[in-house]
Amino acid sequence: MKIGIMADSHDNIPALVKAVSVFNDAAVALVLHAGDIISPFMEKPLRNLKAEFIAVFGNNDGEILGLSKVFEGKIFHSPHLVEFKGIKILLMHEPDNLDALAISGKYDCIIYGHSHEVDIRKDPTLVVNPGECGGWLSGRRTVAIWDTKKGHVNVVVL
Repeated sequence: MKIGIMADSHDNIPALVKAVSVFNDAAVALVLHAGDIISPFMEKPLRNLKAEFIAVFGNNDGEILGLSKVFEGKIFHSPHLVEFKGIKILLMHEPDNLDALAISGKYDCIIYGHSHEVDIRKDPTLVVNPGECGGWLSGRRTVAIWDTKKGHVNVVVL
């Protein structure tokens, strides 16, 4: 099974459209967004996803009510436990207590955003920051695809 991972899209519609295309082409079963979607209008391109979608709020998501309305039942306060097909994933924006959570052994994967920097490691829990989908800070727009069977995470430059 494949899981699409993204964070920090920051109102970049063309980047989000490309990410949706990448995830659909890869036939991911689930897409997780680790926060900082920003505006409710960002939901529109995500309607084209052929996978389930779950997100958490980030520190820049100021339109909480609007985002809650358009992503009804799909966006949560951070951190949020996602249990999907027997896999336990902690989805969060800011990496608060990340190292302690990673060594706890309670999760198969911890996904976070906020730093806008790619971070993929396993020690012992898989930790993934897909970098920034929006590309505003680094100039590099990235998402990730986790192949849960192979245990491999591939970073995709949009």
